[in-house]
Amino acid sequence: MPLEDGDPASWRGQQVNGEVSGTPQLRGTGHPPPWGTPAPDGSRMEAMAEGWEPGPAPGDRDVTFGGGPQRAGQEPWQREEALMGELSELVQKVVKSSSWWERHGVDISILTCSFLLLPAGFLCLRSAQAIPFLAGVLTLGVVHHTLTVKGSHLASHNALTESKSWGKVWAIFFIELCSAFTAEQATYNHVKIHHGYTNVIGLGDSSTWKVPFLNRYIYMFIAPLAVPIITPLVALDLLRNVEWKAALRTLCCMFLGLYCHYWLLLHVSGFQSPWSALLCMLLTRSLLAHPYIHVNIFQHIGLPMFAADRKPKRIHLMSLGVLNLPRNALLDWSFGHSLISCHVEHHLFPSLSDNMCLKIKPIVSQYLKQKKLPYNEDTYTSRLRLFLQRYEELMVHAPPITELVGIQ
Repeated sequence: MPLEDGDPASWRGQQVNGEVSGTPQLRGTGHPPPWGTPAPDGSRMEAMAEGWEPGPAPGDRDVTFGGGPQRAGQEPWQREEALMGELSELVQKVVKSSSWWERHGVDISILTCSFLLLPAGFLCLRSAQAIPFLAGVLTLGVVHHTLTVKGSHLASHNALTESKSWGKVWAIFFIELCSAFTAEQATYNHVKIHHGYTNVIGLGDSSTWKVPFLNRYIYMFIAPLAVPIITPLVALDLLRNVEWKAALRTLCCMFLGLYCHYWLLLHVSGFQSPWSALLCMLLTRSLLAHPYIHVNIFQHIGLPMFAADRKPKRIHLMSLGVLNLPRNALLDWSFGHSLISCHVEHHLFPSLSDNMCLKIKPIVSQYLKQKKLPYNEDTYTSRLRLFLQRYEELMVHAPPITELVGIQ
C-alpha cells in the first residue's frame, strides 16, 4: 500500500529503541573523509543559508518507495515530497503563530544569562576553599559549552536572528572567538555536508567522529579530554582551504578568545603560574566534552546508512537516520534541545531555534508515527551500552549500506 495509506516503508535491519538490529543488505563499503572535510577554496559564509537541498550528483538517483497501488497520475517520489510538504505546512503554521520571544528570545536569553555568569565563575576561582572553587569550575565549564556548543550551533544555522548580516556576525563570534574554530569550515561541514547528506556514506555519515586506532574505553572516556586541544589544531589545518582574509580574521579571533580566557584566570581569578591557568582552561573547556562526543555519535552512527546514489527522499532520510535522546536539564541548557531531545525535528527543519524545535516536537512525532515512519528515540545509557558492546562494528569498520525494500 502507498505510504499515504499508513503502511511503513520497510528496510532490511529493524530498529528497536533506536538501535539497528538485523543484517542490512551490503552494497560495498564507503571510505569516510578525513576528520574535518575541507570546504572548497573560497567558500563564503553564505553557506549558512538554510533550507539548502543538495542536488544529485551526475548519475545519482534517490530511492523511492513503491510496492502498492498509486494514486492516479502520482509518481512515488511525488508521494514522498507530498509527505514532506504536508509536514512543512503544519510546522509553518506553528512558526507563523509564534512570537519573536518563542522563535529567538528564549535561546538568546539563555546565551545572555551564560555571559552574565562569567564574572561569578572567575571570581569563585579566587577562593582557596574547595566548594567555591569547584563551583567556579562548574560555572565556567557550563558557560563555555553553552556558548561554544549551543551558541555556535544556532549561529551556524542562522537561528539566532532573521537577519543574514547579524547571522554572520554571531557565527564569527560564537564559532571563532568562543570556540576557536573557523566559521567557514564549520558551517560548510555541518550545514552543507552533514545536514545535506545525513547518513550518506562518505559525506554526512558522521565518520569525522571516528578514530579507529583508539580502543573503546580510551575513545569514550579519555580522548574527550583532548577536545579543547584538538579543536584549534584542526581549525589551523582547515585554514589552508579558506581565503587569506578569512584565515587572518579567524586567527585573530581564535587568539583573542583563548588569550582573554587565559588573562582573566591570571588577573581576575588570581592564578599564580601560567601552567595552573592553562590547566584550569583545559579543565573548564573539557568539562562536558564527554557528553559532547557521545551525543554526536549516538544520534546517527548505528542507524541506517545509504549510498549517495541510492538515498531516500528527505523525510525518509531524516526519520531513518536521526535519533532523539531524552530531555536532560544540563544538556538541554548547554547543548540545546535541537542536539538532544529534538534532533529529528532539527534535521527536518534546521533553521528553527532550539525552543521552536521543542515546540514543534509533538507535531513532528505525531505526524511521523501516524504515517508509520520511524521516529527513533533511545536513552543515553542505552546508547552508551550499545557503543561499548559494538564499538568495533560501529566506530572502526565501515558501516553497511542499508537497502530499502520495495524500491523502484
